[in-house]
Amino acid sequence: MPTVSRRMGGRTARHVLRNTPVPVDERPVKPGQRGGRYQPLTEFEIQQIHHAVLDVLAEIGLANAIPSCIERVVGAGGKLSSEGRLLFPRALIEDIIAGAAKDIVLHGQDPRYDLSLSDGRFYFGKAGAAVHMVDLETRTYRDSTLADLYNAARIVDAMEHIHFFQRPL
Repeated sequence: MPTVSRRMGGRTARHVLRNTPVPVDERPVKPGQRGGRYQPLTEFEIQQIHHAVLDVLAEIGLANAIPSCIERVVGAGGKLSSEGRLLFPRALIEDIIAGAAKDIVLHGQDPRYDLSLSDGRFYFGKAGAAVHMVDLETRTYRDSTLADLYNAARIVDAMEHIHFFQRPL
């Protein structure tokens, strides 16, 4: 009996193509993409805000600071006003900014998942505090549970375009 050739390349091939993972270098959203193109403020406006913040910290300061904070700031050159407000001189703030780390890495359990926060890189993630959940069966709000946290983590873990998961519930 002659063999009949079966046509290939139709529906099955399309299903295989759709279910094949996209190679890492072709994915539309990659961890650590560079951003920074959206700039709603000019450099002049940014400097105006920066100087206004320095003025507020130096002249108005912080009320109700805890004793350990007062000790650290006063020891570094800050002042405690007669009204009990902790004042931060401009030079102190500028020195702290200049000495702050420029390269920050949030380390993952596996180095492949480290998040470098330098060079305008950005990541998509799940963060926030959902203290209430909608119960899908009763359609009412209820307090979040450990099972909700577990399920949220499983969902995020399965989604390749979500790069981190923190304080979700």
